[in-house]
Amino acid sequence: MEGGRLLFCSPTKPGSCADITHARELGLVKLLAGGPAVEILAQAGCQGPGAQTGGRVVTPPHRKFKKNAPDWYEEMHERRRKAHSSRRIRVEHGIAHLKNWPALTRHLGRREHMDDTVQAIAGLLSQQQTADRIPAWQT
Repeated sequence: MEGGRLLFCSPTKPGSCADITHARELGLVKLLAGGPAVEILAQAGCQGPGAQTGGRVVTPPHRKFKKNAPDWYEEMHERRRKAHSSRRIRVEHGIAHLKNWPALTRHLGRREHMDDTVQAIAGLLSQQQTADRIPAWQT
């Protein structure tokens, strides 16, 4: 999401797969490592790519202490976690907006067409978001 706008939607895969595995299989980690200087706000399950991409993938802070953490550490960790969460909420809202399209909430078609459906809706959503940002006097 750039300013709340959908930038990329990966192809679907059958079955369950971790996000990070899917990103590596698609070559996104390599693309980010050598590509433009963008910041990707990821969830906690994507801890590895931060170092592999030169800090372009930003995840919530990792807990250094599992037990008996000092009070100052707990406070600092909670502040950093909430700061990341506050920035990432726009990403989560974008994902929710995509999932709320009726064609995806009640997908009754064949699974081999699901990828085409997701890509078409992502394109429509991106176009809709772009159109919403163009002032009326420029059309």
